[in-house]
Amino acid sequence: MVTPLSESSPLILGSGSPRRREILTAAHVPFVVVVGDADEDVHPGETVEPYLARIVLGKLGSVLVRANAAAGAAILVADTSVVVDDAILGKPSDEDEGFAMIARLRGRTHEVHTRFAIADAAEGSRLHEETVITRVTFRPIDDAEARAYAASGQGRDKAGGYAVQGAATFVKRIEGSYSSVVGLPACEVVLALRALGLL
Repeated sequence: MVTPLSESSPLILGSGSPRRREILTAAHVPFVVVVGDADEDVHPGETVEPYLARIVLGKLGSVLVRANAAAGAAILVADTSVVVDDAILGKPSDEDEGFAMIARLRGRTHEVHTRFAIADAAEGSRLHEETVITRVTFRPIDDAEARAYAASGQGRDKAGGYAVQGAATFVKRIEGSYSSVVGLPACEVVLALRALGLL
């Protein structure tokens, strides 16, 4: 039987992302942070769904090792990928790669896949897994705009080379969850926590 989340028995967020922290705070979910990591390199021939499942499972295992089971009721981990032409765009390694990613996305629609998993903190058993897919359309962007954005560093540690908050002027349309593009689908996470009896 799960223990409802509270200040004394919070959710363990397995991410160092300030965006994910902000989303949980806005949703009034009590949490503590225990950063998990995983090998985020895309393996040859790997498509987005197996890739995200592997990354999320890896992060979950990492958090389970690092977290004190008594510190929280459940663990939440997530990972976000940008997909265009069936290719997974990871985090750019430098400014040139950041520019190339923005140039590839301009004037087109791409998908943002965010997968999250919730697990029992004491036993490590997975309670819920879900992938939320959002379609994002960029307006045409000239080279000068794309280079200026890449040079700003805003997209340096973001999948696809952009943060939707800072690149808002590039976004013509979003079909689906905005918060999922930011890094965590707030609606789906809260519904899952409620269905599990954690909220």
